[in-house]
Amino acid sequence: MAHIANPASAAAGITVWLPIPLADIPGLPEGPTYVHWDGEDIFPADPVAADFYVPPYWKGPEVATRPLRHGARPRVVQTLTAGIDHVRGHVPPGTVLCNARGVHNASVAELALTLTLASLRGIPHFVHGQEVEQWRAGVYSALADRTVLIVGYGAIGRAIEDRLTPFECDVLRVARTARSAPLGPVHALADLPDLLPRADVVILATPLTDATVGLVDAAFLARMRDGTLLVNIARGRVVDTKALLAELEAKRLRAALDVTDPEPLPVGHPLWHAPGVLISPHVGNKTSAFLPRVKRLLRSQLGRFVAGEPLENVVTDD
Repeated sequence: MAHIANPASAAAGITVWLPIPLADIPGLPEGPTYVHWDGEDIFPADPVAADFYVPPYWKGPEVATRPLRHGARPRVVQTLTAGIDHVRGHVPPGTVLCNARGVHNASVAELALTLTLASLRGIPHFVHGQEVEQWRAGVYSALADRTVLIVGYGAIGRAIEDRLTPFECDVLRVARTARSAPLGPVHALADLPDLLPRADVVILATPLTDATVGLVDAAFLARMRDGTLLVNIARGRVVDTKALLAELEAKRLRAALDVTDPEPLPVGHPLWHAPGVLISPHVGNKTSAFLPRVKRLLRSQLGRFVAGEPLENVVTDD
C-alpha cells in the first residue's frame, strides 16, 4: 500500500475525475470537487487540475490515457480494471497507480468455468444442432477427474480454482515465481514445460506484461498433449494467434477464448471458423456485478485518499 499525504482539512482543494456520475455513487467523501468524464471529446474541466483520476471503463487505451496526454499529473490514477496495460507508459512519475484488484474476480472466474464446461461438454455443438433440428447424442468430455493448469495464479486465478473445486478435478498452479498457497504449491513460469503435458485444460489468467506477451507460442502449444483445451480469459496478446490457429486447424487442440489478437476479431478472420474453438467477445468482466463492486472500491479508495490513509491495490514494479 502507498501513503498519500493529504490531510482531511485539505479535501476542499481536491479535484476527482470519475467516469460514473456523482449521483450514482452515494457515500463518497464530502469536500472534493467531483468531475464527471466518461471519454467525451470535450473535457469538462482542465485535466491539469485533476488530483485523483479514474479512467473511463470499456473505452480503450486512447480514451483512458487522453487526460494524461493533455497535461494531467494526478497524485493517483485508479483504474477500474485488474490489468493496467492500457495505461502503462502514460502514468507520470510520482503518480500512484492503483488497480481494481478483486472487483472482477467473480465475473471473470465464472466465465472461465463457463467456457471450460461449455467446450468440454459440447454446448456449441448442441446449440448448432438445435438450430438445424439435429439430435446430437454422444459421449462428451467431463471436467471431473481432469487436470486443470491455471497460468497466472493471482486473485483471479485463485477465484477460478475456488469454482473448480466442486467439480472434482486436480489443479496445477503457475505464477511468476514459486510459492506456497493454501490450496497447494504454486509453480514458477519456468516450470511450464514440465507441467503442460500433464494438463487436460490450460486456463490463462496472467496479466499482460513484457514477460507474458506471446507466452503461448508454438513451443508452449507443442508441449500440450492432444485434445487439451486452452482457455484464455487473460489478454489476447498472451497467445500467438498464428501458432494457435495451426494447432486448431490440425484438430490437435481445442480453445475457448474470451480475448483474441487482434481484438475485436475482424470479419473474415480464420479464427472465427477454426475447428474446436469457442469465442466470446471479451465479456469476462462485463456483468451485473461490475457497478456495485466498483462503487464500493471508489468509496473506499477516495475515503482513504481524503483522510490521508494508505491506498489499497497499489501497482508496483516488483
